Order: sequence, then C-alpha cells, then structure tokens
Amino acid sequence: MREVQFREALNEAMSEEMRRDRDVFLLGEEVAEYNGAYKVSQGMLDEFGADRVIDTPIAELGFAGIAVGASMNGLRPIVEFMTWNFAILAADQIINSAAKMLQMSGGQYGCPIVFRGGNGQAGQLAATHSQSFEAFYAHVPGLKVITPSNPADAKGLLKSAIRDNDPVVFLESEKMYGDKGMIPEGEYLTPIGKADIKRKGSDVTIVSFGKIIKVAYEAADVLAKEGIECEIIDLRTIRPIDYDTVIESIKKTNRCVVVEESWPLASISSELAYWIQRYAFDFMDAPVYRVTQSDTPFAFAKPLIEEALPNVKRIVDAVKASMYVA
Repeated sequence: MREVQFREALNEAMSEEMRRDRDVFLLGEEVAEYNGAYKVSQGMLDEFGADRVIDTPIAELGFAGIAVGASMNGLRPIVEFMTWNFAILAADQIINSAAKMLQMSGGQYGCPIVFRGGNGQAGQLAATHSQSFEAFYAHVPGLKVITPSNPADAKGLLKSAIRDNDPVVFLESEKMYGDKGMIPEGEYLTPIGKADIKRKGSDVTIVSFGKIIKVAYEAADVLAKEGIECEIIDLRTIRPIDYDTVIESIKKTNRCVVVEESWPLASISSELAYWIQRYAFDFMDAPVYRVTQSDTPFAFAKPLIEEALPNVKRIVDAVKASMYVA
C-alpha cells in the first residue's frame, strides 16, 4: 500500500489504461497544456502527446459529441468536464446520444466512454457552480453512474469505467482532489455496482457516497462515544445500486439513515427508502431517515452553506431519532 492524493489516483488510472490500450484518449478543457483545471492530468501530455491528450474549446456540447462519435468508431474516450455544472450544456449528447445509442442502433454501436469531472459543492462558488448531479444522471437508463469517496476506489473504479462497454458518468468531488489515502500497489480493478461496508456496526445502518462519507465517519465517531455503533455503507456506484448489501445490513441493524449531498426530491435517498420499505419492511424497527441538502438553490455565504449541507449534527440527530422512535 502507498499514500497518494485523490487527483493522483485518477491520474494513475487514466495513464495506466492509456498505456494498456492505445484506443483510450483524454479530451476536455485545459487537460493538456495546463495539466487539468485540478491538475488531474499532470504530465499526461508529455507522455502521450497531443493526439491523445487533447485541449478543447469551452464548448461542452461540441466535444462531448466528438467523443460519442469516436466511441462509436471503436475508440474509448475519457471526457473531462471542468465541472459537472458546465456539463449541463452537454446533456443532449450524454442522455440522448451516448445512453441510447446501443438500443437505437439495434446493438450495432455501443458507446464505451467515460464522462468525468468535479461534482457538488466546492466552497463559496454560489448556486450555479455547486450542484450535485448524481440523481439527475442516475435517472437515465443506459448510463452507469459512479461517485467514489477515496483515492483507492477512485483509481479502481475509473479503470473499470474505462474498460466498460457502456457510457459511464464518473462524478468526482472538487473538494476531494487534494485528499490523501492508501491505495494498493500494482494493477487492480474495483467492480462497478458493488457497495463497500466502510465501518462495521450493529445499531444503525448509514448509507452514503462521495465526499459525504467523511461526514458520516465523523458522526459515527460521535455516536460511538455514546454507545451507538453505526455501520457505514459506501454505495460507490449510484447506477446500478447495490441494494443487496444495504438490505443485508438492515437485517442486522434494523434501522437506516441515508445521507446525500443532493436535494431531497427524486433523489438517491428517496429511491433507497422505497427499496428498503419494499424488501426489508419486516426487519425495520423505525422509519428510514434521510439527511440531504436543503431544498433550495445553493447559497454563497459560508454560514448558509454549512446550514444547507448534511453535517455531523444532522446525521447524529437522525440516527438518534431512529434509535429512540416510539
């Protein structure tokens, strides 16, 4: 094992896959000469050249379309969006072209393509630069949606995504690029569609993903001091969701709190709440509790940001409510 930053893990994943397969290439805003807006592609232009690490204009719809066409012709593009907020402009290519191409071509053309970049809140960037899009893209059949919470999963899942024959939406947190963590030495892949139990516990199951996993850890530490042991499940993949791991945990703990960065309506937590009541109702000793972002456009002021996002207190309160429900 060795310690790397989140951005370095992503860099290693792309570089290893580009060395392994000459059909893999990277394109996006500032990925080449500038080494990426968040320095994720540091050094890749020097190694692979301008034919495989390609700077694009600020035209998300255009270069996403180029990537879709390339993937239909046998290449494996990695598209970097500087932020998923900008990728709204490319939604037509992601949703109407990449996601539907296999079905609409009668199986003649697939789209082995990875769309990746920064997602969610990243400081005082205001409402149009702070949105979490996992539920937005998970709603679309034909796409796979991944959101890792640590460097080891980031590398293993990105390598799996690049090798996958379906279009993959890969959501990274802008606030995690500098985070450090241990990753295995050598070649490894992390399976798409398999959740990970990050912390064992017997009293309440906390389900989350992405950077909010760190907040769930902090809340679990607080609760442990009061004798409440939480099991933390990191979904890692949002589509497909590993419902089985969640249900098996609830059969043990009999309680569940789902925590996510996105808004509450039509969310991942509401989807999970349905599945839990449908397939684990007889094991539940309390309702499913949800902790989400406030149902409002994101603020610029720091105190309002802290109030809007899931935090330790809100998670602790939700867990206690599930423990002491009448």
